[in-house]
Amino acid sequence: MNRQKRIALINDITGFGRCSITVQLPLISAMKIQACPLPTAILSAHTGFPVYYMDDYTRHMEEYMTNWERLNLEFDGIVSGFLSSKKQIGLVLEFAKRFKRENTLFIVDPVMGDGGRLYSSYDEALCLEMRKLLSVADVITPNLTEVCQLLDLSYPDKMPSQEELDKMAKALNAQGPKQIIITGLVDGDTVYNYIYEQGKNSYLQKNKRVPEEHSGTGDAFVAIVAAALVKGESLISAVQKAADFVGKAMLYTNSMQVPWNYGLCFEEYLTELK
Repeated sequence: MNRQKRIALINDITGFGRCSITVQLPLISAMKIQACPLPTAILSAHTGFPVYYMDDYTRHMEEYMTNWERLNLEFDGIVSGFLSSKKQIGLVLEFAKRFKRENTLFIVDPVMGDGGRLYSSYDEALCLEMRKLLSVADVITPNLTEVCQLLDLSYPDKMPSQEELDKMAKALNAQGPKQIIITGLVDGDTVYNYIYEQGKNSYLQKNKRVPEEHSGTGDAFVAIVAAALVKGESLISAVQKAADFVGKAMLYTNSMQVPWNYGLCFEEYLTELK
């Protein structure tokens, strides 16, 4: 049967605040790829709001993927995002066992922390469990905080040199993933994404820094990278496309004076994605 390319999204669904699957699905769809959500939780608004409703979906995830297996569904890409427990990490490993084929690209966004600190829902034990996903990942997209957690390193007080980043990437590569993007490396007015591809020279992609924070920027970045890679674009091209799009959307969001937790106003440029 002829079909479009297809990506499974293992992440939460948030009604308000533009993050997670709510951001990833329209971006991937705009790039003419079918997006298939497997929810880890359902939230009325994300946890950056003072009050929110959340329904943890862990108890349903195995039945959900079993149904997909019975339907003989196949995926060209799998993207995992925020995971709230050891059990959910185990379920992602089970999903990989059932659905990852030779040509399936598995992209892990190991969402654990930022700025040298873990998120409140994470502890050292959960971070250790997250490392197990490296064995099944083809691509990982950690920030520097997450790299340090995955490799048990101290968080540096300045941006690492390219040689230091190379050393980190090779240590991650030795555990499984062949393509590594270390995101959001800030140096003055510039933000870098470090790109490592097994067997090739590393590369620092750079953009002008937009200092304000907005929820969902990481989800948007990973979604665009995933869709571009599934379409056959190079890793450098995929990262540049994602960084340019997110940067443009951030500037527009700032001009609208939108609160940070309302998320990225990406809709304005959605039709520009290819």
